[in-house]
Amino acid sequence: MVPTTRTYGLLLALGVIATLQSTFSDGPSRLGLAIFTLLVLDGAVLLAMVWDGWQVRSQRAQITRSPLHRLSIGRDNPLTLTLQPGSRAAELRIYDHYPAEFEGTPMPLVASIPVGQPAELTYTVNPKHRGEYAWGDLQVQQRGPLGLAWADWRLPLAGTVAVYPDLIGLRQLSIRLALQSTGTLRQQRQLGVGTEFAELREYGTGDDPRFIDWKATARHSAPLVRVLEPEREQTLIVLLDRGRLMTAQVQGLSRFDWGLNAALALALAGIHRGDRVGIGVFDRTLHSWLPPKGGQPYLQQMIERLTPLQPVLLESDYLGAVTQIVKQQHRRALVVVLTDVVDQTASAELLSALVRLRPRYLPFCVTLRDPEVDRRAQTFQTQVGEAYSRAVALDLLAQRQAVFTRLQQRGVLVLDAPANRITDPLVEAYLRIKNRSRL
Repeated sequence: MVPTTRTYGLLLALGVIATLQSTFSDGPSRLGLAIFTLLVLDGAVLLAMVWDGWQVRSQRAQITRSPLHRLSIGRDNPLTLTLQPGSRAAELRIYDHYPAEFEGTPMPLVASIPVGQPAELTYTVNPKHRGEYAWGDLQVQQRGPLGLAWADWRLPLAGTVAVYPDLIGLRQLSIRLALQSTGTLRQQRQLGVGTEFAELREYGTGDDPRFIDWKATARHSAPLVRVLEPEREQTLIVLLDRGRLMTAQVQGLSRFDWGLNAALALALAGIHRGDRVGIGVFDRTLHSWLPPKGGQPYLQQMIERLTPLQPVLLESDYLGAVTQIVKQQHRRALVVVLTDVVDQTASAELLSALVRLRPRYLPFCVTLRDPEVDRRAQTFQTQVGEAYSRAVALDLLAQRQAVFTRLQQRGVLVLDAPANRITDPLVEAYLRIKNRSRL
C-alpha cells in the first residue's frame, strides 16, 4: 500500500505538536514525554493507514482493458478501460505500462466512480516505429475509506502488441471510397466519363447529344443516353523507394513510413475501383515484389508482407527497379514511383528510368517533400545564419521544381506534396486519372 497525502499531513502535524510540546512544557522529562507522545500518535496513524488499506481488499474495483489490437504508426490509437466499482464508491489511480518507446497519455489516469455506476476511461498511445513491442501489466491504486492509504495491486495484462502502417487511415479511406460509390456521391458513373458502359438513363437538359443511344431511343420511344464509367481490371503498380533518401525523419516518422502509408492507401483505392494492384519495394535491387492482383483479401496480404520492411542507407537503383517491372508486366499499367528528389544531377537516373516507361506505360512520379524546408523558405529572416538557411531552402525548392519540369516535359505525371500529407492528394490524383481514362 502507498500512504496518501492526508497520511503525510497527519504525521507532519503530529511532529509539529511534539516539537511545540518539548519546547514550551516544563519539567526535566519533557523531551522524553514529547517523543513518547509522538511515537504513540504516529503508531496510531500508521495502524489506521494499514487498516484503511486492508479494507480495500474486499471492495476492489473491477477493471478490464480493451484488447490490444494492431496499432497504427504515427496515430493516436485509443484504448479504453472499463471500471466497475465494488460495494463502495472508488477513487482510483491507474498506471498502464505501455512501451517506453511510445508517446501517450501521461500516467496515472485518475477516476472517481460512484457506487453502481460503471465508467470508462479512454486514453491514447502514439507509436513512432513499426514492429512488435512488449506491453506491461496494469497497476491499480484505490484509496481506502479513511483516505489514508492507496491499496496497490497489479492486473496481469502484459502482452505483445504489433505496430502496423496507418490502419486507421486505411479504414477512414475505405469508408470515404464507399460513400463516393453510392447515392449522390457516386463519382465514377458520370455522363461521358470513362470507357465502360454502365447504364442507360433518360436524356436530361444539358446532356451531351453525342451520348444518345439511338437504338435504345427507338425501342423505348424516348431519348436515352449512355452513362459510362472508368474501365475496370486495369493495372496499377506502385514502386516504393526504401533507399537513403527515404531514411530521413519528417514530422516524427521516416519518409519511408509516410511512403508506405501512401502506397497502401493507393492500393486500397485501386482495389476498390476494381483494378489489379502490384507493389514493389526497392533499393539497390527490387527487394520485395507482390504481382498485380485484385480483391480485398490481397490488401491484407500486402500489409502483412510490407509491415516488417525498413529503410536502408543504400543508394536506390531506379533503372534496375523499372527494368524488373518491364520484364514482368507486359500489359499497359499506371506505374507510381514513391521517392524523393534533391537536384537535377542526382535525379538523372530517376528521369531516365521513368522516361523508359513511356509510351507503353503511364509513369507517375510522387515525391515526399519535407514541410520544414517549406517553412524555412517562406519565413523572412533578419539574422545572417537564419537567412542563409532560408536561401538554402529556396534553392532546394527551385532545384526540385526544375526536376519536375523536366519530368513533365517527357510525359511523366508528377505529384509533389509534404510527406505527412501525401496520401489524400495521391489517392485523388489516381481517381482523376481513372475518371479521365488516362490509362
